[in-house]
Amino acid sequence: MSTMKISVLLIEDEEFDVQRIRRTINPFKHRIIIEDVVASGISAVELLEKETHKYDVIIMDYQIAGGLMGENLIRRIKEINPLLQIIVVTKMTINMTDYDFANRMLEAGATWYCTKYPGDIEEFIYQPTDFILNIFNAWEKKKLETEKIHSKRQLQQNIDDILNRNQIIGRSKAITTLKEQIRRFAGSDVTVIIRGPSGTGKELVATHIHYHGKRKFENFIPINCGSLPDNLIESELFGFEKGSFTGANKDKLGLFEVANRGTVFLDEITELPYTLQSTLLRVIQEGEIDKIGRTKKVEVKVRIIAATNKDLENEVREKRFREDLYYRLNVVSIPILPLEQRKEDIPLLIDHFMSRFGRDMNKEIPEIYAEGYHVLSHYKWPGNVRELQNVVQRLLFLNKRRIVEKDVYMALGVRIDTDETRDVEAIGISSEIIPWRDKERRLKRQYFEHVRQHTSSDAEAARKLGLAPPNYYRMCKELGIK
Repeated sequence: MSTMKISVLLIEDEEFDVQRIRRTINPFKHRIIIEDVVASGISAVELLEKETHKYDVIIMDYQIAGGLMGENLIRRIKEINPLLQIIVVTKMTINMTDYDFANRMLEAGATWYCTKYPGDIEEFIYQPTDFILNIFNAWEKKKLETEKIHSKRQLQQNIDDILNRNQIIGRSKAITTLKEQIRRFAGSDVTVIIRGPSGTGKELVATHIHYHGKRKFENFIPINCGSLPDNLIESELFGFEKGSFTGANKDKLGLFEVANRGTVFLDEITELPYTLQSTLLRVIQEGEIDKIGRTKKVEVKVRIIAATNKDLENEVREKRFREDLYYRLNVVSIPILPLEQRKEDIPLLIDHFMSRFGRDMNKEIPEIYAEGYHVLSHYKWPGNVRELQNVVQRLLFLNKRRIVEKDVYMALGVRIDTDETRDVEAIGISSEIIPWRDKERRLKRQYFEHVRQHTSSDAEAARKLGLAPPNYYRMCKELGIK
């Protein structure tokens, strides 16, 4: 506190009161500095418009000359700079308790007010200790509000970076409609279910809904329901208390608690075990979770966004998904079309990922010849945008300045009938000789991508590879797929 300097603008039209305020502040003059004194509200406004950020605290007489005074002057000052803290001095509250007056001052934007001279005090402002303390308090309040604004600005910049990094690319009617739906539903807390084939970008859409909504400064927690082991999924989602079972050495927050006040994105919702679907339903209905080992419920306020690549109505008919949970989730449904049905977006996506991955991988962006674009634009893309991303990365790894038709076929894994390319893509062999460990990793990554592109979920891919879902998920991360 000893090093802070508080800059004050004094608005007072009576010299006698100016001197009393100066004498009251005098013992703290090395910390509280009256920079300027003006005698009217209009003069104060003109000065503040020129020197918007010069002052920390305004000390003003309530009944000031010039017509602009009282609550109107307070509001005008706050319009110029909302961070300015205003202390009102007045003789209107002498020998009376006027709560209505106090409310009007505070509602207009004043920090504090005090009486000028209710007794025989002539040398100092009345209540000098309170007066000084409230100047210090006003400065602290301004500092906290300034820091809050800076923090919020930084958070907004982080959000802008996230959205810029995860753009929704396309000009097709389907993408235009999708963006409009995101804008429409982001501002509410309505439950949303996103439907579309694997690889179309359902998590991307959920991310945009969250970061364009009113919960954008809170956590966004994506949960892949197909990657959580059945015996751990409840503790992962809802947490547990220390000592609730063998090995529970400390409390664990569940993902719903981590997301409190934010958004939970439940990807592959149909993979959630049937027995746990009723628990999720209670969480959505009551806003409370039951932690393992705790008798008292824990309140959570989260927005739910779910996603599926399956026919949800058929899952309900086949008794694999609870009908009551279906109705709770299916408040708003957002469909995402497969890439094959919006081919006009393919060139834009290719250019976008070329630029993005080229920058990330420090690769020169190659020129794709027309015949190469033709092949890419007419390919069926069973793995959708996810597959297109992988193909773009493979093209960049070729380290060529120009991409021709043969290169595109190779990146797609499509065999063409020439001596040069026959069977090359089948086993990933090229003239380049690299250590076996690197080649093994490359082949494993290609095969994992191939399996994921031809399965409907991570859980199904894990089953086809003969892996437990956690092991599949871990290996995908190690290979740089996730």
